[in-house]
Amino acid sequence: MRSSPREAVFQLERGEAPLLISLPHVGTDYPPDIAANWTEAARALPDTDWHLAEIYNFASRLGVTLLRARLSRYVIDLNRPPDDAPLYAQANRTELCPTRAFDGQPIYVAGKAPDDDEIARRRALYWQPYHDALERELTRLQARHGYVVLWEGHSIKSELPWLFDGKLPDLNLGTADGQSCALSLREALANVLAAQARYTYAVDGRFKGGYITRRYGAPSAGRHAVQLEMCWSCYMDESPPYILDAARAERLRATLHALAETALRWKPSDADRYAAT
Repeated sequence: MRSSPREAVFQLERGEAPLLISLPHVGTDYPPDIAANWTEAARALPDTDWHLAEIYNFASRLGVTLLRARLSRYVIDLNRPPDDAPLYAQANRTELCPTRAFDGQPIYVAGKAPDDDEIARRRALYWQPYHDALERELTRLQARHGYVVLWEGHSIKSELPWLFDGKLPDLNLGTADGQSCALSLREALANVLAAQARYTYAVDGRFKGGYITRRYGAPSAGRHAVQLEMCWSCYMDESPPYILDAARAERLRATLHALAETALRWKPSDADRYAAT
């Protein structure tokens, strides 16, 4: 893995449609001095949102802006608040600079976890540039259209006992219980999920949206944010080396395409603006 200077924190592909897809957990780069303190298991980056850039490869054809991280979430988690406040009320969680993997195993060798100064350094060098870029792009697209939809793309292993009980639904739509987007957008996307029979799904279930969805979703201000958390089993092998299954990926891509087109067709109404105030 190569070192990642400030300008390599993210990759941006600009479009002009009122939809921005953010992929904050797809990165696999890391500074060697940080990874030197990781366990051998952690250097395999098992909690990456594998293959999502390829899964969302239709974005450019729709004129959608795509922002994706280049650094591993083990360096710093772009979808956690800068003060590291918990997102969910649960005993086990991962932090702004994670110290445990999703299976509960330590990421760092004993005595090498980052201290407060190191976390602050990473926040300034790696976390802030991604969020600055996200804010700039949302501002640009909202200036063009009068509103903007932010789509947070994520994926995860379908069963992780350290974090939750049982198997997750295949597709998990999160809108902070309807607070991060207009209710009509939430309903339109939920209708797409209800109309298909291939995947199990939940709306504002276990995954209600992370920091990015909650921070940037402000429907009364013309910003509408949703998160989609998908199980790896929808499109890939869940065990190393995490191979993409082309047939499964193509079937999933059709559903994602339908969701994206729905988000693009949707426009906020006066009723949405009234309901959000």
